[in-house]
Amino acid sequence: MKFLRIQLVLCLFAFLSVQCKEVSTPKPRGYFRINFPEHEYDTLQHGFPYSFEYPEYTKIAKDRSPSAEAYWINIEYPEYRGKIHLSYKSVDNNLREILEDSRRLAYKHSIKADAIGEKLFEAPEKKVYGILYDIKGDAASSVQFFLTDSVRNFLRGSLYFNVIPNKDSLAPVVDFVKEDIYHLMETFEWKSLSDN
Repeated sequence: MKFLRIQLVLCLFAFLSVQCKEVSTPKPRGYFRINFPEHEYDTLQHGFPYSFEYPEYTKIAKDRSPSAEAYWINIEYPEYRGKIHLSYKSVDNNLREILEDSRRLAYKHSIKADAIGEKLFEAPEKKVYGILYDIKGDAASSVQFFLTDSVRNFLRGSLYFNVIPNKDSLAPVVDFVKEDIYHLMETFEWKSLSDN
């Protein structure tokens, strides 16, 4: 009888240990959900040889880097630790060199990029022409672009984040900022400084 009880207890223990085992399934690695504000814009107007609409949730700051020139500014996204660096140059029979320099700076990211797409931009009624470089992968800059009137003015833009590049975690923010860049390009106009 004692032997039967021991066997019964052991069987019950074995049954319960098998029943209590959790079946675990691997879960994919995830990232925090990011809530974005509505796209609303203000107009940059005074003191520059250009104007465009920029997002209300950003901050416009003068570029304070040692190499900064006149009319260089940053559109800062403090919540996402990102900046669109805008650098302006006047064209003086050197458009070819400026264009090649801009292209070289965009393709400098090809070492880490999976692909670089080019999208042509034209607004002939405003004399605004350019290219947007869509840089895929873990490159330091995800988007670069330039705008020019082909005669006197040139503006280059580049998007950078102050984080380690990770295409998966940055993708929603890059897509959000890319909409702002498209809007900037579509609302962009050249001005003479006497218009200010």
